[in-house]
Amino acid sequence: MTSTPLDELPERAVRVRAPGKVNLSLRVGPRARDGYHPVSTVFQAVSVYEEVVATPAEVFGVSASGPQSEAVPTDDSNLALRAAHAVARRAGVDDAVHLHLVKGVPVAGGMAGGSADAAAALVACDALWGTGLSRDDLLELAAELGSDVPFSLVGHTAVGQGRGHLLTPALSRGEFHWAFAVQDRGLSTAAVYAAYDDLAHPDVEPLDDEHDVPLMQALLAGDAAALGAALHNDLETAALELDPGLTEPLAIATDAGALGVVVSGSGPTVAALARSRKHALAVAAAFTASGVADRVLTATGPVAGARVVAGE
Repeated sequence: MTSTPLDELPERAVRVRAPGKVNLSLRVGPRARDGYHPVSTVFQAVSVYEEVVATPAEVFGVSASGPQSEAVPTDDSNLALRAAHAVARRAGVDDAVHLHLVKGVPVAGGMAGGSADAAAALVACDALWGTGLSRDDLLELAAELGSDVPFSLVGHTAVGQGRGHLLTPALSRGEFHWAFAVQDRGLSTAAVYAAYDDLAHPDVEPLDDEHDVPLMQALLAGDAAALGAALHNDLETAALELDPGLTEPLAIATDAGALGVVVSGSGPTVAALARSRKHALAVAAAFTASGVADRVLTATGPVAGARVVAGE
């Protein structure tokens, strides 16, 4: 991933890095009256990053570079720009900021790239303006922006409930290695949830935390094989309904000996858990050789959430 070298940053600028995520488990409850589905999910932050460079400006603005950057909105709908406005309102700041997003997480790929941008923008604007907002303040703003933004802020491994925004840290030991098959074609989260509803789920049961006990035990033990066996995503069938081609990278990863393979979040990125860094590279090579992905990434997890890496 390209980024702005330290010696090329403007005199007053802050650069923040925030990770993408993989849902180790995603369980979806019946749709509520407000239209949202309650979820119970286990997030892991992985070493695929977004970077946001915040610089003082006359007016609020956003730009982007990196893979799929042409698909990033640069109007007021941009989540990072909304995050900057939220910090300004909360702290009573009259200044404006320009945000440059360096894309590393797939766009509309089920790995929370937009949420990582928003989390990074919260941290960057707080640092640039010296607002001194507390972590609780930032988490509150993050939850208002989107369901995955709080986790992008804190990183590591966590259980998410409600819409995914109510977080409880999860104990995890060791390092896990991943290979990701990325598609340039995105999948809309709303469309995947709509497909989930259309696939006749009137009998969806209320969420039960007991389902993920084996997964939590695997994390605590640092047991990659047990974790692979426990990976789960209620939205996977819906994602495959909308994008049947995803069956191919799922099969390739299994044939390459992945410990577990799952569609990440609402897709279309396919996440394969490997035995080691070397094995992750081998699974990635299998993705590439078979032509089932537009891009292939490898990563480790868990990693920290949004952090200042350069600037004030």
